[in-house]
Amino acid sequence: MAISTARILISNDDGIHAPGIQVLERIARELSDDVWVIAPEEEQSGAGHSLTLTKPLRVREVGEKRWAVSGTPTDCVMMAVNHIMKDNLPTLILSGINRGGNLAEDITYSGTVSVAMEGTLAGIPSIALSLCIRPEQRTKWETAEKFAPIVLEKLIQEGWDKDVLVNVNFPAFVPDEIKGIKVTEQGRREMVGNNIEERVDPRGFKYFWFGLGREVGLPGHETDIKTVREKWISVTPLHLDLTHHQTREKLVDKIDMSFD
Repeated sequence: MAISTARILISNDDGIHAPGIQVLERIARELSDDVWVIAPEEEQSGAGHSLTLTKPLRVREVGEKRWAVSGTPTDCVMMAVNHIMKDNLPTLILSGINRGGNLAEDITYSGTVSVAMEGTLAGIPSIALSLCIRPEQRTKWETAEKFAPIVLEKLIQEGWDKDVLVNVNFPAFVPDEIKGIKVTEQGRREMVGNNIEERVDPRGFKYFWFGLGREVGLPGHETDIKTVREKWISVTPLHLDLTHHQTREKLVDKIDMSFD
């Protein structure tokens, strides 16, 4: 069943002034004349599906249908559906376009994907979009700008099941090198450890920077990682149900018991 684009909400984790959200807003305005932007005031990369619970949230109107929130990407969606847009909810949520891929286990850390997760929890069809990058090369925004409308048109036309969100990743190549679109499964990298760099501030106190050290992809059938490396756009449906049903069925007869 087709998805309605009557009212689109855009958010991200790179912040309301990020170039990717500007690209996505231009694309969304080709789909709808009612586009809202409610995004973090500052970059929230790696925030995952976190909420702000220990301090108040500030909400700042920065333009017509544009709001900046002093919290996480999840805060932004909750603020949208429970306050700012509560009387006229979005019919579609778009997240991104993130500068950097959200592939494999990245989705558990990704604020970009968490926008789509929270939207799906609210019963609103949601899509996360990310653009892969390569070190010391410019970001290929033109690739996302050219192909995102095609991907979105196909997804909106086909629709998808309840409790499912869609994770889209564009390869780090120029448009002429892109081979096409593939529907994929979530991949998995070999965890080779994070790079933790220790430094000292001007007052002599230690501080640390996290750097990712996961590079080796594990074999898989048409995974998101494999697909973008081979210059295809990856479209991965993700489900909110994290239950591993085979293990549940295996354990139910072994562990279930009554204390009556």
